[in-house]
Amino acid sequence: MTISLAILASFKIGASALPGGGLFGTAVATMGMLGTAAYILAMDTFGPITDNAGGIVEMSRQPEEIRRKTDRLDAVGNTTKALTKGYAIGSAALAAFLLFSAYLDELKNYGSPLAAVNIAKPEVFIGGLFGAMLVFFFSGLAIRAVGKAAGVVIQDVRDQFRARPGIMQGTEKPDYGRTVDIVTRGALKAMIAPGLVAVGTPIGVGLFFRLFHVGAEAVAALLMVGTIAGIVVATMLNNAGGAWDNAKKYIETGALGGKGSPTHKAAVVGDTVGDPFKDTAGPSLHVLIKLLATITLVLAPLFI
Repeated sequence: MTISLAILASFKIGASALPGGGLFGTAVATMGMLGTAAYILAMDTFGPITDNAGGIVEMSRQPEEIRRKTDRLDAVGNTTKALTKGYAIGSAALAAFLLFSAYLDELKNYGSPLAAVNIAKPEVFIGGLFGAMLVFFFSGLAIRAVGKAAGVVIQDVRDQFRARPGIMQGTEKPDYGRTVDIVTRGALKAMIAPGLVAVGTPIGVGLFFRLFHVGAEAVAALLMVGTIAGIVVATMLNNAGGAWDNAKKYIETGALGGKGSPTHKAAVVGDTVGDPFKDTAGPSLHVLIKLLATITLVLAPLFI
């Protein structure tokens, strides 16, 4: 509702101030959101700092009281991260609206004006379906990538425990560099498939439906529906992930059975879903939304 009101209000204010200045008003609103970048970065950085502080406290075997304090700070950090991702979603929505209008102008410049997107046409409707599907498929690939990388890390940790029994006894240090290297390589490899899907889907839809002379309109439907679905799903993933993480921390304070209870075990399982939700799939959808808008704009001549 907030994003909708921002788009509508900025468009109407721009149109009332200047003849045909609706898009200019939306562009000013987009720049206004981006103007708070320093504040948003500070809020976003707070989360990882407190999270890492908790890890350092635990590894250095500080008293339990200190760990409880860092856990509370980490819970606040999860909330601030969710808030800043909401700003990112809003700016992505405004930017996508502007880029969609630019896409229509680009089609007009090439002699194929598109006044409206008619989803009553089956080809155009299918293009919209592909846009919605792309959001969920892309999110699934991102979440699965986290699971695969985590599995590899677990296996590496087990291998180190077997090869170096002194790690568990505190007489030998583990090879942290090897684990970090595995995570980095795994993350980069796992992002190949989502990247190809994000870039290839609008191109494939546009070129295929070009055979039916509705390529540009089908891509416009993909962009519209994909943006709408992406905004809603990204919001859900960000907030759900933060809620799962904080639910686990709340139980670890002693509520609902505390650590080691069946409730805590269930919350830990939930957090393994929540982390890729809020830290991987949710933020990556902001990139997907802007990427779809940019690709359709740049490659508009191919779809005519």
